[in-house]
Amino acid sequence: MNPKTDKDREKRIGVWYAVSAFGSWGLLPLYWKALKAVPSTEIMGHRIIWSCVLIFTILTLQKRLSNFRSTYASWRNRLYSMLSAVFIGANWFIYIWAVNANHVVESSMGYFINPLVSVLLGVVFLKERLTPPQTVSVGLAFCGVISMALRYGQIPWIALSLAFTFAIYGLLRKTSNADSMSGLAFETAVLSPAALLYLVLQGESGVFGSAGILIHVLLLFSSVVTAAPLICFAHAARRIPLATVGFIQYLAPSMFLVLGVFVFHEPFTPAHLLSFGLIWIALGIYSLSHTKLLKWMKWRSGRSDNDS
Repeated sequence: MNPKTDKDREKRIGVWYAVSAFGSWGLLPLYWKALKAVPSTEIMGHRIIWSCVLIFTILTLQKRLSNFRSTYASWRNRLYSMLSAVFIGANWFIYIWAVNANHVVESSMGYFINPLVSVLLGVVFLKERLTPPQTVSVGLAFCGVISMALRYGQIPWIALSLAFTFAIYGLLRKTSNADSMSGLAFETAVLSPAALLYLVLQGESGVFGSAGILIHVLLLFSSVVTAAPLICFAHAARRIPLATVGFIQYLAPSMFLVLGVFVFHEPFTPAHLLSFGLIWIALGIYSLSHTKLLKWMKWRSGRSDNDS
């Protein structure tokens, strides 16, 4: 066996896993739109409960429950995962509500600026230092948000809420020692009692049990559309560099934007174009800062200085 060939094969598989993960997330607006007749709170309740059941089933079949128990024997991991449960729960609810309230375009903005918010949180809480390109990126993204606020007279709170809840969730997960599946299992377990209580209190006024078979199936399979992309992402992250994963992640908000404008016919005005344009330039600079091209440009610049 050729080690180089095996490594290239693993990278190709990793890229396909990443595309599958972010492509699945990019199609989620279609899934939540199909459940538009169901209140967002009820969708959220079912998503939490059935995801919890599915993920613990997977952990059981993979004989990983002992690893789950040992991970959460630590009070530190329990504390961080309880906090992360709050933020991922808030992110899920805002996103489901936004999609069914016809705010898919603004949702896409939130996930475009999310990596830059994560960079900012890293500076504030992890004492990471911004490089000059990252500083420019964060500044341009901020200008993009401000331009939208000035045009419409209000802060794009949906985009900012999605970006910050997911960025804080990522920060908490980064500081926890739990793997992705164990972490999600614990988080859904934390949220499940409140979700179950809500659905029980709904009683006959809830759609589950009274709606058509399609609604029942979609609510049950909300667990699959939650867990499957996460599993694909975990496989991708083990096989390809995080810089590559970071680049592919823009597939999801790009698909949100296309769906919002061309499928759901949400407005995309010149003000949107200006705001998104600034954010896209920011992301371009940010992505470039992680590539060999920028290192080559710095090397060339250094040579030019020496030559002069």
